[in-house]
Amino acid sequence: MKIGEFTEKQVLDLAEEAYEKGDVEFEIIPDKCALIVIDMQNEFVKPLWTPYWVPEATRQVPRIKKLINHSREKNIPVIYTVYSKTHNFLDRPKTLPLMPCRFPDIDIDLSSFFIKGEVWHEIKPINNEIIIHKPSYGAFYDTPLETILKNMGKDTVIICGTLTNYCCSTTARQAFERSFKVIFGGDVTSSHFIDLHEAELKILRRGFAKILSFEEIINKL
Repeated sequence: MKIGEFTEKQVLDLAEEAYEKGDVEFEIIPDKCALIVIDMQNEFVKPLWTPYWVPEATRQVPRIKKLINHSREKNIPVIYTVYSKTHNFLDRPKTLPLMPCRFPDIDIDLSSFFIKGEVWHEIKPINNEIIIHKPSYGAFYDTPLETILKNMGKDTVIICGTLTNYCCSTTARQAFERSFKVIFGGDVTSSHFIDLHEAELKILRRGFAKILSFEEIINKL
């Protein structure tokens, strides 16, 4: 095929193939990996507690716990992220309070949420595991995560947690832009709706990350 001879169907077929079956080629070296557990905190995981609850995140706790324990056994660092009250909330994007995800019309006092940033008790950090208190969706935005990973000698991040189409995928994009290799857990990340989850996986698969299942990640490590 020569330049200038691609039909619309051909380019769309190429795009579809990459969205559905694309696989970024890089070697997974366990010693170079770190597991990033995104926002598995009470506000998103504790059933029935807040309007921010992600039911699928709760259902995935046992699988994520196994991934965390396996990583610990393999001496792969586990790094957690949470939303919490940092710098009197002055480190947030100014437009964040304007977003519909803040539920401006709901009749409930939301002021007690996202203050301490407590990881769900079943998968809580141990020993000296690091918790990144982040001010926005992506774990690299205004945090020391990049410096921490480089000081650890890690060039590959494994992402699990919630939400697939917000904090998890934003972190994957930010990691990619910083030249980290990204492994994204297809069944250890969650969204409110399966169609949004699957759509985000397709986008990440085509341009940002290697999409692997829980079992595939375990086998690679």
